[in-house]
Amino acid sequence: MDLKVRAKVAYDGTDFVGFQRQAARRGRTVQGELEAALEKVCRSRVAVVGAGRTDAGVHATGQVIAFAVDWKHPLDALGRALNATLPEDVAVRDLAPCEAGFHPRYSAKSRTYVYTVYVSEVRQPLLRRFAWQLEQRPDVAAMNEAARQLIGVHDFAAFGSPPSGRVGETTVREVLRADWQAMDERLWFTIEANAFLFRMVRRIVMALVRVGRGEYGPDEIRDMLESRDAQRIKGLAPACGLCLVDVKY
Repeated sequence: MDLKVRAKVAYDGTDFVGFQRQAARRGRTVQGELEAALEKVCRSRVAVVGAGRTDAGVHATGQVIAFAVDWKHPLDALGRALNATLPEDVAVRDLAPCEAGFHPRYSAKSRTYVYTVYVSEVRQPLLRRFAWQLEQRPDVAAMNEAARQLIGVHDFAAFGSPPSGRVGETTVREVLRADWQAMDERLWFTIEANAFLFRMVRRIVMALVRVGRGEYGPDEIRDMLESRDAQRIKGLAPACGLCLVDVKY
């Protein structure tokens, strides 16, 4: 009988087209690499399910996966075998047995993302894969004033679309935390919600940075929410700054 296992996964998303396996192969996926490693180690095909379908270029330190596997050895041995097989930009940890009904996505109570920005007139080669460079420092106080308007239950249609792409699926989400922190030239935006829409965080970050630049007033975030108009916000914050850090159950 197969053992149901859950694990945390960290990855540098730079060279991936996203977490989810693609129907038509367009490049590397995290799910594809995990399943290939499991097949090599366990000598059978194993399907992996993830908590979040991170987009191309998005990173993770706290992605959660689950899979059923025929494994009769200690789970720490499976973890070591997988990490010896996986490419250098993916790693698994904290493997543990879980109930048969556990689903990383549908069982989750909340997810937390952190978006990293650095302020510098000169590019920083060691940060470019994991942060968005701004040449001038935005007004962090104004960005936090605007971010507070996101907290609570709202229709976020102006900021994203349902991950499934199905017409009529709800775009209502509950944001539990949304705030900016700053230290020297670095800024971090932390957002926790029960679930996220497709590209919701990157669109929110873009809107908040524009508040910090004085292009929008802080109250315009509320207007955007109420408008449900996806055309109100132009552009996305770069994927390189975004990281899935935690999933709570």
